[in-house]
Amino acid sequence: MFEFERPRGGERALLVHINFPHQQDQDDLEEFVELVRSADVEDVELIVGSRQTPAAKSFIGSGKVEEIAARVRALGVDVVLFNHALSPSQERNLERAFQCRVIDRTGLILDIFAQRAQSFEGKLQVELAQLKHLSTRLVRGWTHLERQKGGIGLRGPGETQLETDRRLLGKRIKYLNGRLARVARQREQGRQARKKAAVPTVSLVGYTNAGKSTLFNRLTRAEVYAEDQLFATLDPTLRKLALSDHQHVILADTVGFIRHLPHDLVAAFRATLAETREADLILHVVDCSDEARREKIEAVDQVLHEVGAGEVPQLLVYNKIDIDGFAPRADLDDQDEPWRVWLSARDDLGIDALLDALRRRFCEQTRSCDLVLAANEGQIRAFLFSEGAIEAENYSASGEIHLKLRLTPALLKRLQRRFDLPQDRLEVLADTLAGAA
Repeated sequence: MFEFERPRGGERALLVHINFPHQQDQDDLEEFVELVRSADVEDVELIVGSRQTPAAKSFIGSGKVEEIAARVRALGVDVVLFNHALSPSQERNLERAFQCRVIDRTGLILDIFAQRAQSFEGKLQVELAQLKHLSTRLVRGWTHLERQKGGIGLRGPGETQLETDRRLLGKRIKYLNGRLARVARQREQGRQARKKAAVPTVSLVGYTNAGKSTLFNRLTRAEVYAEDQLFATLDPTLRKLALSDHQHVILADTVGFIRHLPHDLVAAFRATLAETREADLILHVVDCSDEARREKIEAVDQVLHEVGAGEVPQLLVYNKIDIDGFAPRADLDDQDEPWRVWLSARDDLGIDALLDALRRRFCEQTRSCDLVLAANEGQIRAFLFSEGAIEAENYSASGEIHLKLRLTPALLKRLQRRFDLPQDRLEVLADTLAGAA
């Protein structure tokens, strides 16, 4: 097993934040401090500087390097944490100058995820992301390689050791990818079973610490760990939520997002986030008391697009209304449909408004209708079957397929986009849905 260089609980850390033009520096700085505290590291001092562009050799200028090195010696810190992504060479140069470990923002986030992962799948995902991050920084663990000059006659055992470690890393990454692929297939089987049973999935997403897990616990009476800290929960949790006597949904609590989320981490958690990509509805939880909520909404939407969930319908949930004294309510769009709900999950305010919005989407809009397919339209039947929309089917003597469906307007639109059904057949289905409503 590989040992990762990460901050250990109780370590003394010096924080470094550099302001660059045209960036949300103040918001990033506050978030960085919260990340450090979530990692259970003592932040003894914060050093802030300004630059137009990062320095290629050490990210910061030589004067700032000397200033930080002096503070490291004076304060006796164990690690220097940068609120930026550093290249492997920049990390090595800074460690040589500071004579202590240097960890960038990506390494810090990976450490927090490693602390919070509890499930088998979560641990696999975090280890995979750590190994991919470590593979670019492998040389830093072998200081004796600095004496290897290279060239004929000068290649020694150090280079052989490095190649060995790279091979071991590659084998471990390949093994983890295989295990995660099997877990992904198991999750896909569960999703297909829910589709066949016509059980919609609602995925909770949002910026970290927006209150997703608290809302999840309030709706499902679950006991998911919820705390006022970044990335309080990591492992996804699914629970059944009853909207009526005849309609249930599966509510999925997912990992919180953050700006500049490491790409390796997004890739590693792609299987978990498939619950969001395949969801029928996304509840986008927002901390309405946060002045930077618009920027954080955009950050979450960007990650959703990265994992292929950008086209899934969303319902905004403005949480923590108790902080600023907002009233619980549901805002309606031009079609008289709820698009935003204001609530407080902690104080149980506005929960009924959210449940009513979910009922309007999943109970009132789902209607039964009939569709006749020709014998050569098996692909349409397979699609409807995979979506769990078929309640019953019969075959005529001529080979036609008579289907009894339960459709929503959203599923009807997807059916039209995918198969380009003739307008007259679509109008019959749409009239049936409208008439039933």
